[in-house]
Amino acid sequence: TLEDAMFEADAFCGVSIRDILTQDMVKTMADNPIVFAMANPNPEITYPDAVEARPDVIMATGRSDYPNQVNNVLGFPYIFRGALDVQATDINEEMKMAAAQALAKLAKEDVPEDVKHAYGDRELVFGPEYIIPKPFDPRVLVWSASAVAEAAIKTGVARKPVDIAEYREELLKKIDWSRQVMRKIFLKAKKEPKRIVFPEGTNPKIMWAASEIVAEGIGKPILLAKDKQAVIDMMEENHHSVDGIEFVEPKNAPFRDDLIVSYYKLRQRKGITERQAYLDMKNYYHFGAMMVKEGYADGMVAGAEANFPDVLRPALQIIGRQKEGPLVAGMYMVQNGKEQYFFSDCAVNINPNAIDLAEITLMGAREMERLGIKPRPALLSFSNFGSVRVPETEKIVEAIRIVNEKRPDLEVDGPIQAGIALDPKMIQKHFPFSNIKQRPNLLIFPNLDAANISLFMLRKLGNVHSIGPILTGFSQPIHLVTRSTPVNNIINLAGIACVDAQKS
Repeated sequence: TLEDAMFEADAFCGVSIRDILTQDMVKTMADNPIVFAMANPNPEITYPDAVEARPDVIMATGRSDYPNQVNNVLGFPYIFRGALDVQATDINEEMKMAAAQALAKLAKEDVPEDVKHAYGDRELVFGPEYIIPKPFDPRVLVWSASAVAEAAIKTGVARKPVDIAEYREELLKKIDWSRQVMRKIFLKAKKEPKRIVFPEGTNPKIMWAASEIVAEGIGKPILLAKDKQAVIDMMEENHHSVDGIEFVEPKNAPFRDDLIVSYYKLRQRKGITERQAYLDMKNYYHFGAMMVKEGYADGMVAGAEANFPDVLRPALQIIGRQKEGPLVAGMYMVQNGKEQYFFSDCAVNINPNAIDLAEITLMGAREMERLGIKPRPALLSFSNFGSVRVPETEKIVEAIRIVNEKRPDLEVDGPIQAGIALDPKMIQKHFPFSNIKQRPNLLIFPNLDAANISLFMLRKLGNVHSIGPILTGFSQPIHLVTRSTPVNNIINLAGIACVDAQKS
């Protein structure tokens, strides 16, 4: 009988009828019993009943209102995807096992913020209540389909073998919009990976990103931490590789005294005493910036645990601005479908004057060129080409004059309304004199209000994604993130910092 079979059983797997498994049966199972009760729509025993009978149970059902939902959508689509992409003549046991093992491995990885948000911002961590990825986790495509394809190749049923690394990259593009956008930048970064310091080395997102940066081969992460062994232990516990990552304890760093002396010399005529220099170096944002300044790192990415000004201020004081520019600006790479734009300044300068606007335009153009993209700037306004002559539009006219004087090769124009700027046919019809011949890809906003509001409204209301802020104007690569930034944005900015460091 089932009652006999359940005595001291390690696992139960049912696809039968509701309520066939009783609490008394579950109580007789071995320690930490595994119960997969997958009868639909009602399981052989409900999750609450099983947990009440055995608090140590590891339980899964087919229902979405209980933890560990076993759903066909986790299996069939991706098994078929992998089989079809290599034109497999059969779906064999090895391919099915590869899919199952891929799901098991993925369940041990950190869960992206967007997946948590889709499930009510629950804390999803591998354990009794999370042993299988969620059905709407987009990463299942990459992990499962590539594992199935690889198994098909190894077992000889694939008529069209593929390079698995390249295949995974193609699958990643389907779930991560930034892969295609960042591909050229990552290729540049891989040619000469640079050392990028992360002051917030104990932040889970930073640890995750550092592991991915090494796996991608785009950089050499340096994580700052009070106790580096604790960080290593945390990363290994969360199944993040620590290979290729440098861990630095600022208080014990062999170059700490050199940084204090250099910082004091740098800021002694700015009111910093020797004592204050010593204290400031306890701040990891100061310490990380000084590492870049003195050549112990090539760039810095920070801000996951701080307010924007708290990270920006030390960077300005220590790294400073480029010789050719008087300011720093924050530019976002924006993707709308297949169209790519850069918005500036969305992060730093509240109400730039004509000289500032010109510099924001020139810095944005230089950064785009560094990333291998030809800039086509347009300076946005509420009016078109002098239809309204007020100080707000006059400063744009003056800014364009300065840009033309310094960079006559740039096809820049304005003031122009955003809707007109993004419609070249409209420009040719009504403003044939304009220098804008193609759709602009560098949009310069008249002030921080307009830029920041436009960016975040687009992100909320449309199918628009962004990477940034990419800080322009620093003499060395410094990029800031926000507290809510996703892991892929940290990785992308690290890649950009690496490319910046190659050219700096």
